Amino acid sequence: MQVIVLDSSNFHLFQPLLYQVATAGLSPADIASPIRHILRRQKNADVQLKTVTGVDTAKNEVIAGVERIPFDFLVVATGARHSYFGHEQWEKNAPGLKSISDATKIRRNILLAFERAELEGDEKKRQALLTFVIVGGGPTGVELAGAIAELSQTALAKEFRHVDPRTAKVIVIEAGPRVLASFPEKLSHKALGALSSLGVDVRTGSRVTHVDFDGVWLGENQILSKNVIWAAGVIASPAGQWLQTKNDGAGRVIVSPDLSIPGHRNIYVIGDTACVVINGKPLPGVSPVAMQEGRYVARLIKMKTAGEDSSKPFFYKDKGNLATVGRKFAVADLGFVKLSGFVAWVAWLLVHIYFLIGFQNRILVLIQWAWAYLTFQRGARLIVSDKDILDVE
Repeated sequence: MQVIVLDSSNFHLFQPLLYQVATAGLSPADIASPIRHILRRQKNADVQLKTVTGVDTAKNEVIAGVERIPFDFLVVATGARHSYFGHEQWEKNAPGLKSISDATKIRRNILLAFERAELEGDEKKRQALLTFVIVGGGPTGVELAGAIAELSQTALAKEFRHVDPRTAKVIVIEAGPRVLASFPEKLSHKALGALSSLGVDVRTGSRVTHVDFDGVWLGENQILSKNVIWAAGVIASPAGQWLQTKNDGAGRVIVSPDLSIPGHRNIYVIGDTACVVINGKPLPGVSPVAMQEGRYVARLIKMKTAGEDSSKPFFYKDKGNLATVGRKFAVADLGFVKLSGFVAWVAWLLVHIYFLIGFQNRILVLIQWAWAYLTFQRGARLIVSDKDILDVE
């Protein structure tokens, strides 16, 4: 069996830790590993750096620009991108967090905000620079808020002479009634309490109506901010358009129980690109779902190439949800037990270290986290730019 891996990037990214890169806790190389290195011992795997632009389902061909690559079986796992709910123009002033480039851009913006505030004589402009607004109170938004609050209150607190980083404001805007809506209400309230203890201003039941260069609008009320981060929603990649099949409201491909697309038992869609409905509810777009789907499809293809077949549908085993708030607090919904506080943070840490690709990555991340925990320092605080870093973008 020959396996061809097509990707426009040459690395595998562990997305759950992107917020750590965005807040200078980790470097990009700590949470990413080259695909060729990961598959170096799999002799039947051919890695090709190409950008897929379409799929010809009638001819069983993947389209990459002018090139066509034939297949017997196709697995589409192209992920998701930010959703601005019809306001794509907001992206310029409110970047999302889905890639390494997103994370390094946000990190640059955060660090530059403190540098510019150090030089700013106008108090109103200085406060706008030191106001960080995060739109969305899901795990990404909560984790970002906690990390930015700690960055300003600890790591940067004594390093500036003309501005006090501890005066920075971190605001989370959530349209729903509570943060971490996918968690039990009790854990959600505990996460809110942890955010509040870090000085984070959480505004639930609030909907962003406009985003511009000066900040965000909540109806008639404006929040002046030069750092708005979007964590409110995602939309699937264009794979649904490529496959010319039915999609849900977020652009995800509605798949059959075996994760294939209707009418094509040899084309599978998994991860954030797929809408998998079990017991009347779509599965969430989280990494454990994608990992289990990947294993299921791999076994299914292996059986089919061996002349076997299986009618057993995909079943997701929910192992729980985890989210961290700062350096020593987390919430964990493990089904049979619900944890919060430091114990949950340790569980979160172990789970994320375990799933990092590569032994070297795990050791490096563990050492860096241990150092950051003991010293309150952030090691990845370089501001890299090809122009004057103090130019206003």
